[in-house]
Amino acid sequence: MAAFPFEIAATDGAARTGVLKTARGDIRTPAFMPVGTAATVKALTVDQVASTGADIILGNTYHLMLRPGAERVSRLGGLHRFMRWEKPILTDSGGFQVMSLSNIAKVTEEAVTFASHIDGSRHVLSPERSVEIQADLLGSDIVMQLDECVAWPAEETRAAEALRLSARWGARCKAAFGEREHQALFGIQQGSTIEALRRESAERLIEIGFDGYAIGGLAVGEGHEAMCEVLDYAPGLLPADRPRYLMGVGKPIDLVEAVARGVDMFDCVLPTRSGRHGQAWTWNGPINLKNARFAEDDTPLDETSDCPASRDYSKAYLHHLVKAEEILGQVLLSWHNIAHFQALTAAMRAAIAEGRFEAFRRDFRSAQRTG
Repeated sequence: MAAFPFEIAATDGAARTGVLKTARGDIRTPAFMPVGTAATVKALTVDQVASTGADIILGNTYHLMLRPGAERVSRLGGLHRFMRWEKPILTDSGGFQVMSLSNIAKVTEEAVTFASHIDGSRHVLSPERSVEIQADLLGSDIVMQLDECVAWPAEETRAAEALRLSARWGARCKAAFGEREHQALFGIQQGSTIEALRRESAERLIEIGFDGYAIGGLAVGEGHEAMCEVLDYAPGLLPADRPRYLMGVGKPIDLVEAVARGVDMFDCVLPTRSGRHGQAWTWNGPINLKNARFAEDDTPLDETSDCPASRDYSKAYLHHLVKAEEILGQVLLSWHNIAHFQALTAAMRAAIAEGRFEAFRRDFRSAQRTG
């Protein structure tokens, strides 16, 4: 029996809305998880993040194990107490960052050995150590298995090797995790953009048995259309009665198209990264507040929003803050962007529940611009 009950309240085509019930609170799906890489959603307090409607945030195992150190976080009461976030936390396994950020990484059957991107110090991350860091030291509510993610494009042989190693590591993570009442373990589907490999990966994961299933190895350069082609079949290979989590995605249009194909959970650094660089996401697509056309625009980003950053500040003021490189501009735009992503998932939940998701999807697509 899964650690956290997952109740699907309504479906509309492949899209579904429901609730993942955890000991620290309900996670309404579709759900977007703001990324709190180093025990902080960049530029925001936890109260600001909570005010947007976020039910869960993501923490990063790789960054936290290097600084301030997982053992230190544990001595200070765990990640929830350390950062003062009382709702659920999902932690990634650290594997993706090891591959993408470390100066030197060597993968063997036993573990991945890598050099810190901070100071060059050497570390070993095994499936068992990843589970220990996430579950025991950080105190994560949702723990991700350690996996090997390959870059795109990937040769079929290389992608097959990675998914099979990931499956073996997944079995070791499951053994190390054991049975826990208040924590869940998710497996990660790999296989690049090759359907047969995605199917094999799903079959191996289901045989092991996890509390939820993630779709990994996307948002690594393949582009929106190729991602959608994979999502045409990948979610359906995973158990329908467990949450499906698309890792590292993405733009609002990516979320809408993924939900249309049966995905329940998402995370991405995009809202805060965009905010730090003067970009705001709106119902009509992204806008660049550096643009001179906003210099005397007295309208807010979203007058219908409950978020003060979206509702109470003019684009002219935000333009000024961005041009003047004032920190407040980064704070307000990051806050607005997180609120917008939460509003988007709330709108999708309502549309699915009311049986009008396809109309919502069509209208959303037609309203988007790319500039």
